[in-house]
Amino acid sequence: MTLLADRINQTARRVPSWALYIMCALPVPWLLYLGVTGGLGVEPIKELEHRLGEIALQLLIAGLAVTPLRRHAGINLLKFRRAIGVMAFVYVALHLLVWLVLDVQIVSQIWADILKRPYITVGMAAFALLLPLAATSNNWSVRKLGPKWRQLHKLTYGAVLLGAIHYVMLVKGFQIEPLAYLGAILALLALRIRPARSKQAV
Repeated sequence: MTLLADRINQTARRVPSWALYIMCALPVPWLLYLGVTGGLGVEPIKELEHRLGEIALQLLIAGLAVTPLRRHAGINLLKFRRAIGVMAFVYVALHLLVWLVLDVQIVSQIWADILKRPYITVGMAAFALLLPLAATSNNWSVRKLGPKWRQLHKLTYGAVLLGAIHYVMLVKGFQIEPLAYLGAILALLALRIRPARSKQAV
């Protein structure tokens, strides 16, 4: 495990952070191409909305995994955590934008759905938690907020958990995939709790 971790760390040191931004952005033009060419099925808007949301959740989970990987496996991907977080927010925003502009479209109906449909209420709550995180994901905010920056960015835990619950509530019937995402998130959060009790750094 140590040898594998060393190889991963050596590779990560050679990869610039900007490359991750590009890699994470690649699915967007591909999904748009599929939408235009009929590759997203009979309900392309719903499918586009779903895929953008799923990628957002995957990126949130990836960001949540960075610290446990460093603590428990010796794999240091901290230099990529900001890029992962920023791109996760981008996909959440695109997911929301598709729902607002292409799916619902009617302003009064949007507000009604937020109030009356619990899974949308939960999803909007997750988005609200991500807003201050996205706004402070820059070097100036880190310097300005100091230790408070780390405390503020613990909102990630609530956002990713609400995102998974949103997915579980959204799907119809019993499906393994959203429950697997939720299980992975709970496991990663549990891995963070143990070191906190021994007063290790967050």
